[in-house]
Amino acid sequence: MYHFEIPPFTDKGSAVSFGQPAAGGGGGGGAAKQAPNSKMLMPTGPAADFKNAQTLPDGTHIAVTTLDGKKSGFKGKVWVWAPKEYNDPKFAKSGFPVMIALPGGPGYPGNYWIGTDLRLQSSISKWYSEGKSKPFILAMPVLNPAPDDKGIYWDGSDIPGQPKMGTWLTDDVPDLMKANFRTIKSRDGWAFMGSSTGGFAGMKAVLKHPDKFKAVIASGPDIVPDSSLWKGHDKEKAENNPELLAKDLIDKKGPDVYIAFQVGDSESNKRTLPDVQKFIATYGNKGPVHTSLKVIPGGKHNAVTYVPNMGEGPIEFISKVMEGPVE
Repeated sequence: MYHFEIPPFTDKGSAVSFGQPAAGGGGGGGAAKQAPNSKMLMPTGPAADFKNAQTLPDGTHIAVTTLDGKKSGFKGKVWVWAPKEYNDPKFAKSGFPVMIALPGGPGYPGNYWIGTDLRLQSSISKWYSEGKSKPFILAMPVLNPAPDDKGIYWDGSDIPGQPKMGTWLTDDVPDLMKANFRTIKSRDGWAFMGSSTGGFAGMKAVLKHPDKFKAVIASGPDIVPDSSLWKGHDKEKAENNPELLAKDLIDKKGPDVYIAFQVGDSESNKRTLPDVQKFIATYGNKGPVHTSLKVIPGGKHNAVTYVPNMGEGPIEFISKVMEGPVE
């Protein structure tokens, strides 16, 4: 019965509050007192209706909600996970860093980072125990508003005439996390991680909104926007081009951002590694754009390649500049 996820032999579908009152339970937990100079942001509420999607061996939960994005106008699913430290009494008054994890591929109607076969959640716990990583809370939203069955994708951007997926990722999803978790007020507690087109979207988000986000792990990413939906919208396309955004950030002299690239040397697209190397040579470690590159021997263009190798440099690179847990 547990294997087939049939209640009451499984807790799948049960309400999950992450220490907050359940949805409709009166408030978002934001009423607690905290010092005015605190780096931690109490949950602002209202509490989302989170349902358990999976319980991990350590007792933590991957939960899911449907978010009606107030700023983007897009409605879609977001999965979340908090490490066991989040409910440790030692950290009861601490804000935790958030990592928004973006998939490649269709990016709809699911997000493959919720699959425990990829071991993203358990790896973060392991890396934290080894002193390599911050104990990130994960937000795992859908990346696209529809399937890419016609080869169409949205580049994690606000393409004119299309659902505002850029605003969804950089405003609505962070607002959900702030509403439901103890987070960090400053950008020092906010990062992205993604592979393939999700790596592009995460890198672009950090370069476009360095006031909100500090770092990204970009695995096998595209470097420039290339969705067919940009046709006729050259100005907006340029505003979402990481190369131009990096140049602008360098010209403005900051703020500092940190991009940890990882690319397999056997990627399906033979341009991926040279394109990343060219980006680093042109913009990396010049002023505010700090970069690192891990080339994965025998690595292919898939999440199975990327997760284990995140623990061999990339997660440390961003964790050294991130904050949390903080009071």
